[in-house]
Amino acid sequence: MAEETILVVDDGKDNRDFLIEHVLQPNSYRYLTASDGYEGYQMALKHRPDLILLDLQMPRMSGLQVIDALSEQGVDIPIILMTFHGSEEIAVEVFRKGVRNYVKKPYYADEMLEAIDKALSETRLRREKEALTERVLLANRELQRRLRELNTIYKVGKSVTSVIEMDKLLPHIVDAAVFVTSAEEGYLVMIENRRLVRRAYRNQLVQQAKASSDVVKDPIAAHVIRNAASLVLSGEEVQMEASGRRPVSVAYAPLILHERVLGAIGVANYTAKAPHFSSNDATMLGAIADYAAIAIENSRNYAILRADRAQILDTFERFVPPSIVAQVLARPKEIAPGGKRQEISVLFADIRGYSAWSEQLEPEQVLETLNHYLSYAAGVILGWEGTLDKFLGDGLMAIFNAPTLQPDHVHRAADAALALLRGVQEVNAQYGYQLAYSVGVHVGEAIVGYVGMERALNYTAIGDTVNLAKRLQEYAAPNQILVDDAVIRMLGTRAVARPLGEIKVKGRKTPTLAYELLDLN
Repeated sequence: MAEETILVVDDGKDNRDFLIEHVLQPNSYRYLTASDGYEGYQMALKHRPDLILLDLQMPRMSGLQVIDALSEQGVDIPIILMTFHGSEEIAVEVFRKGVRNYVKKPYYADEMLEAIDKALSETRLRREKEALTERVLLANRELQRRLRELNTIYKVGKSVTSVIEMDKLLPHIVDAAVFVTSAEEGYLVMIENRRLVRRAYRNQLVQQAKASSDVVKDPIAAHVIRNAASLVLSGEEVQMEASGRRPVSVAYAPLILHERVLGAIGVANYTAKAPHFSSNDATMLGAIADYAAIAIENSRNYAILRADRAQILDTFERFVPPSIVAQVLARPKEIAPGGKRQEISVLFADIRGYSAWSEQLEPEQVLETLNHYLSYAAGVILGWEGTLDKFLGDGLMAIFNAPTLQPDHVHRAADAALALLRGVQEVNAQYGYQLAYSVGVHVGEAIVGYVGMERALNYTAIGDTVNLAKRLQEYAAPNQILVDDAVIRMLGTRAVARPLGEIKVKGRKTPTLAYELLDLN
């Protein structure tokens, strides 16, 4: 049997002795022992055994802490975890961390030996496979490297055509640079207000690049930006501050767009085993920098476009109901003259006595007063998610259940009407006016859609339902809401209303059974 070295880490002497006497020595394994987690961690780093038998609960460092610490150091040693306190949660967690097996105490010698053989057999097979394939890998390594470089350049090129946010784009570029050069660290600095700002970085502790906004002093990046040329330096050629780490090799390339230098991207290797960057690395880094400069410019333009779009939408919604704006943006091809029949609730409101009152005021004061009332009324309609169809001088028209369907549209229209009457009292109290709304509400089928021509469309509702709602408003007294029996039937017991009997409204042969809406339960 092969004489692999196994490290036993357990604070229990009896368990260590049992493993040595009944498992390891009889099977010709070399062994090391540690009596707590920290000692085991140090011995694993120093001796690099072939396998670790690791207890879960130990002083100074637990078994899980040892696993995490070894992982942070990049040490990949097969581990079998031993514990008295077994559970599915612990098993899932340790297997996720790379543990080969999980043995619950107490155990038999044969049980542990089987676990050890299984863990080491994977290592032996892997070593054999590596030895057999090394010659093939060596022959294909250069080809794979070239394919990897081309694939990375292709991916970076795709990022140019896709609009992404700057905070996502810049780390993506750094990851690409690290990948294509096999670097340990990468940085992207940009010139902002005549200062160098590190906008993305990746080091040996970070698996993926992160965005940042740190002002830095990077003389190499400054030199590359000033000369607009790539640069590769060995560790001996890099001048470092006394407290800084000295890399074994660095490579930088400028980010240039239309002869304007935006910043620089750099990579560095620090460990002795890391390779020195070559002229080919500099060439690939330069290609990534060229793509990156274009991507950065696209991202900036996208941010400007998005801000302009938000401003345009804000302005658009001042003239067109927000629900219509959303429909236009979602389905622009459907915006054409025409409509469809559907049930809606219609609300008309008008300021009573406004014409006579306005004759006594200056035009500027008339406009100011009108804005007070209509802005409040518009706020109520939008607050109840109605569609503000249009302003009609000192009044307005609103519809519910279009373009967005609302199962409770009748209730929304009635509640909005009541809110208008309550709110106008607040407006009067605040500004000293003595005006009032009269409101009409009706429900029924109408043609809803776009009216006009291709270059000038208005979203509205047309039909007898709309006409009757308008006539009810005209018939209503100040501070009164008139509805017909269709509204009362649909509101049911929620309506608090006073019957007015049949009324004859203008333009209709059939009388209308009207009610004064007082409140909603």
